Amino acid sequence: MMNMKTSALSCEFFPPRTAEGDSQLKQVQEQLKVLNPSYYSVTFGAGGSTQEKTYETVVDIQNRCGVHAAPHLSCIGSSKTAISALLKAYQTQNISRIVALRGDRPSGMMGRIGDFNYANELVQFIRECTGDYFHIEVAAYPECHPESRTASADLDAFVDKVAAGANAAITQYFYNDEAYYRFIEACQQRGVTIPIVPGIMPINNFTQLVRFSDMCGAEIPRWLRWRLGELEHDRASLRAYGLDVVTDLCRRLLQNGAPGLHFYTLNQAELTLEIARRLGMVTE
Repeated sequence: MMNMKTSALSCEFFPPRTAEGDSQLKQVQEQLKVLNPSYYSVTFGAGGSTQEKTYETVVDIQNRCGVHAAPHLSCIGSSKTAISALLKAYQTQNISRIVALRGDRPSGMMGRIGDFNYANELVQFIRECTGDYFHIEVAAYPECHPESRTASADLDAFVDKVAAGANAAITQYFYNDEAYYRFIEACQQRGVTIPIVPGIMPINNFTQLVRFSDMCGAEIPRWLRWRLGELEHDRASLRAYGLDVVTDLCRRLLQNGAPGLHFYTLNQAELTLEIARRLGMVTE
């Protein structure tokens, strides 16, 4: 059986927009250090809209927290010149992990936007510029990317990212672990051997979860959606039920061979810490 305490764990944050948010995020990062995280990643807004704050947050993590920092890079709307400059800036800060993503296409826009169209092109460019310096994570979609034409086309796109030089992958969050197992099996049949880490979204707010899921194509199983809907106005009960559901999901994933867990924290520590404690993953 998987030793959960030694399983790899990472956490994702978004750049704060206010001084208060910045202070709170620093506290959250310190709280989560008891999980002995492999790294903290920081998101990159559509079209690079939070580029400066992403850079500041990543450098702060690297220099203050003692935890490896991994900036997200989004290629849609970006130029090779801008990406090259960012890569050099991160290298000067001794940052050696990158989460390489396509990013969201602006609503109604078609065709190529900037110098990149797909994430595999970004991964290839990073390798051309920096060789093996960066450990590159890419995105995986066990329930298929919402813009994919077919499941086969979605798998082809993922395999292309791996072939371009990705070291590992983080999945979109999901609540049906069978989708993850099927995806892993399909990848193995295509010769993909890199670690594919499940993305985990703790449940705290039903309306917010539905909105996120509708945008990114993550399925909330009907049984779960109905039960969460019933508890929507009883926050304590919803939180308790969500903790049970997500902890059980994580336990099954680790017991069935998942290489670790990547938590979408939404810049909060409490739920991630509680799930990790229940799994016996906290290093006090």
